[in-house]
Amino acid sequence: MSKVDLTGLSPEIIAYINSLEIQLAQQTQRVEKLTTMLSNLQKSMYGQSSEKSQYIFGEQISIFNEAEVEYNTNAEEPKRIEVAGHTRKAKRTKEELAAHLPIVDVLCELEPQDRVCPHCAGELRPLGKEMVREELQYIPAQMQVNRYYAQSYVCKCCEKETGQATIVKAPVPQPVIKKSMASASTVAHVMYQKYVNALPLHRQEKDWANQGVMLSRATLANWIIKSTQSWLVPLWEKMKEELLKQEVIHADETTLQVLKEEGRKPSSESRMWVYVAGNSASNPIILYEYQPTRSGEHARRFLEGFTGYLQTDGYSGYEKVKNVKRCGCWAHLRRKYQEALPKNSSLKDLKDSAAAVGFQYCSKLFEIENELKELTPEERVVKRQELCKPLLEAYLSWLNTVDALRGSKLGEAIVYSQSQWETLTRFLEDGRIEISNNRAENAIRPFVVGRKNWLFSDTPRGADASAVVYSIVETAKANNLNVYMYLVYLFTKLPMLDCKKDPTLLEDLLPWSKKLPSYCYVNK
Repeated sequence: MSKVDLTGLSPEIIAYINSLEIQLAQQTQRVEKLTTMLSNLQKSMYGQSSEKSQYIFGEQISIFNEAEVEYNTNAEEPKRIEVAGHTRKAKRTKEELAAHLPIVDVLCELEPQDRVCPHCAGELRPLGKEMVREELQYIPAQMQVNRYYAQSYVCKCCEKETGQATIVKAPVPQPVIKKSMASASTVAHVMYQKYVNALPLHRQEKDWANQGVMLSRATLANWIIKSTQSWLVPLWEKMKEELLKQEVIHADETTLQVLKEEGRKPSSESRMWVYVAGNSASNPIILYEYQPTRSGEHARRFLEGFTGYLQTDGYSGYEKVKNVKRCGCWAHLRRKYQEALPKNSSLKDLKDSAAAVGFQYCSKLFEIENELKELTPEERVVKRQELCKPLLEAYLSWLNTVDALRGSKLGEAIVYSQSQWETLTRFLEDGRIEISNNRAENAIRPFVVGRKNWLFSDTPRGADASAVVYSIVETAKANNLNVYMYLVYLFTKLPMLDCKKDPTLLEDLLPWSKKLPSYCYVNK
């Protein structure tokens, strides 16, 4: 808009015109901000995040058309690919799919009355058999009630010599929950269904009923909470001790609704925090913690004693964590530039726009990091100085030339870059630091998926139990464990051990312990 000539006008009129120009600028800024918000909303609702996202709405997979979308007549069954000189495996062979399954031979025979030659009516005798095909068979779970009897033994010699019988009883395995029908397998199954398969307790209640067992969701909830408090919390605390010894920890949090928090409305937003060991850790560790608020005090208290690198997003609450070096997240910054791009546009069409240029700077940084991923931390930090540092210097110079509207998505990206510059460039110091906080974001995703199914926790006790179980489950996955078998093993062994007197007994039960039985592992 051209500048208005104010020559000869009275001071009152000039002041009025200036006030109108200020109002117009504010309204223009507001319109642009609202337009960007609307564009981002449309992207989240209707845009594709991947090649398969046409059946995803708000991160919730449609149960009605998933099969139709995934259906592909050209999809091949597992097979072997013959290559001259050798045999190369396809992505998944039949042998790999069924490597650990028992094999049952099904012999297809003629009925006795049909064993007649069609030419001479003579009797047919067995000649040989030919394998025609292989197929997987699903066998539904079977329920049974185990009654434990303690066998008593008497010493005949003592009875003859002294007249008093010596009686010895065989030991009985300790229950998971006293005075309960719960077993190690049933508790493990309930936890596996909820925290791995995201199956809410009310659906599990129906599933149990379909199998002829009437278990209420309240009973299932009690099993989870009691067994977690008795046996899994000490294991969680031991895992936390190991986590705080690491050099790099990633942290993130997401919302959680807990209905019966003291002094708070049921609609209040609580938080589920996650802490993940960095890629340099010898053993993967993923820990969750429920807290009623997003206050940085929770992170400070949880990470007390940790003195390494803390990788997070730009949330200022993490500044309360003392004696750590903050590391920023370039994935968050790249996302801000992506959100600043107009809807239905491409980088090619907008290659000269500020949002596209900022996005390309971030993407180039990720390309370099991908090339360096196989290097040792020592080698990586040297290559970063050579390749990443000049790119960062060029990006910083470019930032100073960008005139972005305050409050816009582009403006947010610029402000984020400038305010977080120290944390964003921290990765140049140490090759163990990653350029993004994707490790924590990926770790919290299973909880987000589960939350979409069970929606909320009823009480803080339930939220605490969920945090502990998710910690055990996700850490078990990261250590290549069969989650269900690992839980069964824990609930079988832990009631038999006095870990309060000797906490070191827990070390053999940790997800990375070398003393776990082979059946706890996936494909071992």
